[in-house]
Amino acid sequence: MKLFPCGHATHPQWRMAAGLVLAQLRAQMELPEYARQPKLGLLYITDHYAPEAQALLDHLRQALPEVPDWAGTVGIGVAVSNAEYFDEPAMALMLCDLTPEQYRVFSGVSPLPAGWADAALVHADSHTPDLADLISEMAARTRQGYLFGGLSASRTRSVQFALRAEDAGGANAHGGVLEGGLSGVAFSPEVALLSRVTQGCQPVAPEREITEADGHVVLKLADEPALDVMLADLDISLSEPQKAIAVVRSTLVGLSAAGHSGVGRAGNLGSDVRVRHIIGLDPLRQGVAIAEHLEPGMRLTFCRRDVQAARADLVRVCAEIREALEPEVLSIEAINALSDDPVPTVPQAGQRIAGAVYVSCTGRGGPHFGGPSAEMQIIRHALGDVPLVGFFAAGEIVRNQLYGYTGVLTVFTTD
Repeated sequence: MKLFPCGHATHPQWRMAAGLVLAQLRAQMELPEYARQPKLGLLYITDHYAPEAQALLDHLRQALPEVPDWAGTVGIGVAVSNAEYFDEPAMALMLCDLTPEQYRVFSGVSPLPAGWADAALVHADSHTPDLADLISEMAARTRQGYLFGGLSASRTRSVQFALRAEDAGGANAHGGVLEGGLSGVAFSPEVALLSRVTQGCQPVAPEREITEADGHVVLKLADEPALDVMLADLDISLSEPQKAIAVVRSTLVGLSAAGHSGVGRAGNLGSDVRVRHIIGLDPLRQGVAIAEHLEPGMRLTFCRRDVQAARADLVRVCAEIREALEPEVLSIEAINALSDDPVPTVPQAGQRIAGAVYVSCTGRGGPHFGGPSAEMQIIRHALGDVPLVGFFAAGEIVRNQLYGYTGVLTVFTTD
């Protein structure tokens, strides 16, 4: 496996942007360290190009006939190894040096056979009914139950790219642009993946067990009225409603499964924590309404978005990936012992990154990290100038769950 050719551009006209991207790809494919005959294209566009998604895909496929299979989606922004194109017309394309036996593009038109893959990159439409159940069912179709990806984010069409030429009529296949449901790429056990989740929030109160809940309303935390606990943790009072409302609106909750602590050893949110919004208060029952179905036994902590914590956590996960690729510095056993996020697939000694995919929440992009492209520059500083594409999503997918305010970094490793 050689380096994955990668191109990106911004331009008001998608044809001009595509021309710039294709020029970058062709130049890289002439270099000895890059793949010359890649088979899989990962395409991400901003929603400025979404209305012309089919024409754009047809144009790229005609220009790259050696690439039969395609996957991708739309975001409010797209990410590359050294820049973020946020709220502007842009595209990013990476061509993966995988054999047809190592991957399989799937969608509602071409379902993924159960047990075929170890892990899968998943794109989903947030308006799909029973989305959480579909994601869980998709994870069950993989051997390791590991998904990574995100929800399309668009102010126009929430398009997904999913074209498996073998199922669609070979090189002359048409279509490949979908709306609704799930699509993506599944990877066989031969493909070495290393994945990490980084949180964008910091706990502001102790973690407690939910001891009583009714649907979306938590009624008691550690056997105490949930509303009283929240008011005390946030140091607010309902006697000062304007101040209280402002504080509650800026506060989120981190939820973790029963029996699992959601706070890591360094006081950061663990990778299994799902961040959700507070959607209301229930003074009559002394409850707090959360944008998630709750069950007694789950653990909850109040948290807030935090720039420094998000930066530090992103540096941490990048360092873990670097250490996993440099076992002479720290053994893989030690990495897993220290990490809050065990890897689904562990690369062997002496490997490097051939390409990477990064999915980040729209709530993290831009100024949240201190300036334009700051988030991607942190990754580039830690991992080097590796081929990378991704998008800013309306929610992130990790394992069999939906997340928020997180970043999901996955790298393809090779000798």
